[in-house]
Amino acid sequence: MIKSMTGFGRYEAQSPERKITVEIKSVNHRYCEMTIKMPKKLNFFEASIRNLLKNYISRGKVDVFISYEDYALGKSCVKYNEEVAAEYLELIRKMGESFGIDGDIKAASLARFPEIFTIEEQNIDTDELWEILEEAISAAAQSFVDSRVNEGEHLKNDLLTKLDGMIRSIDIIEERSPQVVDEYRERITNKVEELLSDTQIDQAILATEITLFADKICVDEETVRLRAHIDHVRKTLSEADNIGRKLDFIAQEMNREANTILSKASDLLITNTAIDLKTEIEKLREQIQNIE
Repeated sequence: MIKSMTGFGRYEAQSPERKITVEIKSVNHRYCEMTIKMPKKLNFFEASIRNLLKNYISRGKVDVFISYEDYALGKSCVKYNEEVAAEYLELIRKMGESFGIDGDIKAASLARFPEIFTIEEQNIDTDELWEILEEAISAAAQSFVDSRVNEGEHLKNDLLTKLDGMIRSIDIIEERSPQVVDEYRERITNKVEELLSDTQIDQAILATEITLFADKICVDEETVRLRAHIDHVRKTLSEADNIGRKLDFIAQEMNREANTILSKASDLLITNTAIDLKTEIEKLREQIQNIE
């Protein structure tokens, strides 16, 4: 099965004390680029989160959003810093004396200064927190993978349709190529007969000229290789994960063969068909960029 690099997954894990929500979304990218946005409280788990997600994601630009809500009471407490308050008070009194102003200050006013009161969180059971975090991440990642697989199936069907269209173009080129040689033979024979009139035509020279022309426009090798590449793409689409890069390499080879056919074309139908073929290959490559 193939996977698209575009996907989305979401999951909420909840316990009596906390709730963790994880959202994962991605777009196509040559490599795996992962950005994780989460509360500072969870930064301790970043390495573990990345290692866990590697089991689900190998390519794509991935954004992970984690939100955390703590329902538990008594997990934090307010601390009063008396030394800092004393320093503030002393400085305010000195300032009043220096400028000859009233240096009186009320406790409520003093409490507004930074670091007088601080909120300290009590120790959290990291094993318990990781358990619910792992649950949320794993479930969101699986939902994310499922969406990629679903999108990947649509991509596969589209690619197979494009391959069928390419085979039809190759059929047209292979059918038309011998006709071009026959038409050239007839055209050059008529031209020589017209120029030489009653003089006998040298069939050997004529045959050599036609052979050189046939070799020049022959695309048999290119069409054979194109068919082989198309078969290779079909087989690769039935393989397991991580086939995007492989398919991209095959598509590059297909494009080279189509360019060669176009450069050899001396017939309008073959030229137009080769252009259609290149267009389909380019569309194929664009879709392949979305495969993991």
